[in-house]
Amino acid sequence: MAKQVKTVWYCTNCGADSPKWQGKCPACGQWNTLVEERVTASGNSRQRNSAPQSAPTPISQIKAEGEQRINMPSQELNRVLGGGLVTGSMVLIGGEPGIGKSTLVLQNILAIKSRKILYCSGEESASQIKMRADRIGRLSDNCLIVCETSLENILEHVKQLKPELIVIDSIQTIASDEIESAAGSVSQVRECAAQLLRCAKTTNTPVILIGHINKEGSIAGPKVLEHIVDAVLQFEGDRHYMYRILRSIKNRFGSTSELGIYEMIQRGLREVTNPSELLLSRTSDQHLSGTAIGVTLEGIRPFLIEAQALVSTAAYGTPQRSVTGFDAKRMNMLLAVLEKRVGFKLIQKDVFLNIAGGLKVNDPALDLAVICSILSSNVDIAVPQEVCMTGEVGLSGEIRPVTRIEQRVMEAEKLGFETIIIPRGNLKGFDTSKLKIKLVEVAKVEEAFRTLFA
Repeated sequence: MAKQVKTVWYCTNCGADSPKWQGKCPACGQWNTLVEERVTASGNSRQRNSAPQSAPTPISQIKAEGEQRINMPSQELNRVLGGGLVTGSMVLIGGEPGIGKSTLVLQNILAIKSRKILYCSGEESASQIKMRADRIGRLSDNCLIVCETSLENILEHVKQLKPELIVIDSIQTIASDEIESAAGSVSQVRECAAQLLRCAKTTNTPVILIGHINKEGSIAGPKVLEHIVDAVLQFEGDRHYMYRILRSIKNRFGSTSELGIYEMIQRGLREVTNPSELLLSRTSDQHLSGTAIGVTLEGIRPFLIEAQALVSTAAYGTPQRSVTGFDAKRMNMLLAVLEKRVGFKLIQKDVFLNIAGGLKVNDPALDLAVICSILSSNVDIAVPQEVCMTGEVGLSGEIRPVTRIEQRVMEAEKLGFETIIIPRGNLKGFDTSKLKIKLVEVAKVEEAFRTLFA
């Protein structure tokens, strides 16, 4: 029977379909997200009345078996994945163009010498991939490159080669012949991901998908793509800086609070095992005002970061507020606290704030370091280099307790700091007898200022 062609409107946010266009998606409530696509349906499709092959089992009789994992060469990637790549799983890696997604995947699979790997590229030619491999400096005959955008051809290659790991670069360039819409559309991304997931589960072969992101910063395609895969990793960072951060947004086989840090160099990505030493510039000959060291957390990983501030007289009528790597609204709130609660007049002064290293920090425990760096620049008195701090600042000027204070204190001690300023009452249940670092507890912003600038 001839195939019937019909038009369906798909939501790019949630993947729901509608028979006609609507301004608002009836499923997720987003506006202007419905796109038109042509789909084919077979006219003789019938429901099969076959008995189900699986039987319900009581949960007490189910055996809890551990997952078999593939140890990836990058320990940072292993940490974010939860201990390695689970066999039969599907992992989606997203990031901005040029951030290093393909480089991250390629340098890892080229270092695996004992497994047959199929790398399917729909964006680059084989010669371009070879040039990247030469730049990384690793070549492996176990890595097979195929430039293909047809899903059926990719599955045929998988059937013939029987690889132990499959890489798809990228999922938005793969298209199935059964769907008439263009590659990258909602129906194509959803169908191709579902077919690859079926292949991964039936053959117990892990699949790594590389995906694009849209202008809002989220992974392109329908949200159902993130629901299909087992893990979603976000590779982020500023292309003008050398540091990259690998975050876990979703992980069925591990924690989503882990974090991996890389440094982009000429030969690819280098793992940063101790980011605190690279993010700090503790030089004795450049001991200037406007710099304070704060202890922050990214996921469950503590490291010390440098907050730099510059306060000067406003050159124009309206004072400027410029922020890099920190929330601008939160800095304005901290400036209001300094003005109202502490008594420093900054309303007619320009304030510039920068988080060193090009990182974006959202941890409220960096508040104390931010206001100390601003005050240091305002009074032109340098903060002692052997002092670091952590604490959240409230609207009444109080220093509020922060989470995981033990990890923050031990990280500061490991890097050689002599004194750390912490919120009062934040050390309950923490044995400090073996610590060599001096702990200074403060309850108000004024106490922290007296400790630093007495």
